[in-house]
Amino acid sequence: MKKISLEKVVLNMGVGKSGDVIEIAKKALNQISRKKPSERAAKETQRDWGIRKGEPIGVSVTVRGEDAKVLLKRLLEAKGDIVKGKSFDNFGNYSFGINEHIDIPGVKYEPQIGILGLGISITLSRPGYSIRKRSKHKASVGKSHVITSQEAKDYLVKEYGVTVE
Repeated sequence: MKKISLEKVVLNMGVGKSGDVIEIAKKALNQISRKKPSERAAKETQRDWGIRKGEPIGVSVTVRGEDAKVLLKRLLEAKGDIVKGKSFDNFGNYSFGINEHIDIPGVKYEPQIGILGLGISITLSRPGYSIRKRSKHKASVGKSHVITSQEAKDYLVKEYGVTVE
């Protein structure tokens, strides 16, 4: 029950405005993950920035299973297989960003897409974590079963051969 596994990898591009930029970001995420990305709408109106509530201002895609493991290897390779220790939270999740999506192995530069940055969030889990997501009899995960940041670092070092700074 203590075995840690990769639950999902979420790629997010917040472009800040709707229109053609959203379609370009969708193409870029599709090129990276080979999955269909979905739009993310603004939660509230920001008059100063010209954004209305419900307007699409970002694109994200969630990758799970074996595809997530392969994608994570490519994403970590783009960062030089070095992770920052301060990027881990107290629940075993890890987040980082990539300034240029063309740094990811297997992604080629396309003039109609250009160069975009993206944020990546990695979620780790253990067997039994489904009790907090199920519809009936939800419960919290016990303190001894929660993944600590040190356990998450050890998992990435062991499984993906990265170095933690």
